[in-house]
Amino acid sequence: MEKLKALFIKFKEQILYVVFGGLTTLINWGVYALCYNVLGVTNVPSVIIAWIISVAFAFVTNKLWVFESKSMDAGTLLRELWTFTAARIFTGLLDLGIMYLAVDVLGGNGNVWKLISNVIVIILNYVFSKLIVFRKQDKPEREDEER
Repeated sequence: MEKLKALFIKFKEQILYVVFGGLTTLINWGVYALCYNVLGVTNVPSVIIAWIISVAFAFVTNKLWVFESKSMDAGTLLRELWTFTAARIFTGLLDLGIMYLAVDVLGGNGNVWKLISNVIVIILNYVFSKLIVFRKQDKPEREDEER
């Protein structure tokens, strides 16, 4: 049990990202399926609606629990929100492009391609969030701490 706990601590960020990424994917896929299959909304608007809802969920969970960025300072919050949204717009457009090409142009199964697209998007979103959005800021050392 101690080894399992040590592994969790060592890989906590990745584990939580997989958990919340999985939930984000379920939300994204579920909203897409609801719009596309149940409500009869066409493919591209369904992708956009699913993206908006899942990005809002992902920002909160990534900020607070995955990358543990607890700062609510306006400057930090706005920077994180801007870079997170910009990265998600990029991967959202990639998702949209994959879905348009695979479903509308090539006639593929929208549900299958949505899952494939989400795998690609999840990997890219982790890299962007880790390296850009919620990167640990180097804090300048204070000279008076050495005295």
